[in-house]
Amino acid sequence: MIKLIGVVIILIGLVLKFDTLAVVLVAGLSTGLVSGLSISEILSTIGEAFVSTRYMSIFLLTLPVIGILENNGLQERASILIKNMKSMTAGKVLSVYTFVRMGAAAMSLRLGGHVQFIRPLINPMAYVASAAKYPNITGVEEEKIKGYAAASENFGNFFGQNVFVASGGVLLVVGTLKEFGIEVTPLEVSKSAIPVMLIAFVYALIQFYIMDRKIKKVLENSEKTEQMKEA
Repeated sequence: MIKLIGVVIILIGLVLKFDTLAVVLVAGLSTGLVSGLSISEILSTIGEAFVSTRYMSIFLLTLPVIGILENNGLQERASILIKNMKSMTAGKVLSVYTFVRMGAAAMSLRLGGHVQFIRPLINPMAYVASAAKYPNITGVEEEKIKGYAAASENFGNFFGQNVFVASGGVLLVVGTLKEFGIEVTPLEVSKSAIPVMLIAFVYALIQFYIMDRKIKKVLENSEKTEQMKEA
């Protein structure tokens, strides 16, 4: 249990609002020392972990880019595009994105994300698709669309990434099963993830279709009620 001291140090450091980087480093050093590692081994492990996950810094670079694009009318142009497509609905927009996101994740392409795509593009496009048909759309429906837009990212990323044979999830499954004496290859795990991905995609389509139907029913009833009051 003493090897869990790193978790305790992180909790205490965050509660006391110490410098986050310093807290994590102290936690890592403490865990390594009580586990019997030397200082050089600990530093080597930290260095290897940093190099293997250095792509995470790309995420930080995308934030100012998204901010600049939004400031220059990204949402407005996306909204105009969807508004001109009369047959589009919020559910259809999210269905298309889920399909694209799953395909990208299956090929290990880093396309998508709540910050990079959902907030500045997909959610506004889905909302405008409904608002163009129902001008009386309310904040309640807007929040529902926002929630389903976030769900589309989760569907696409979570269930698509394990189709890629070298993804972290696949390697984790292979390593975990190996510890229990079950030998499988990454390719076998990836093949098993394909039907799961397809089932998740169909489920997502059904969810988005039901969302469209509910929004249509609520807003049409609201419109009829308003017309009756005016009459």
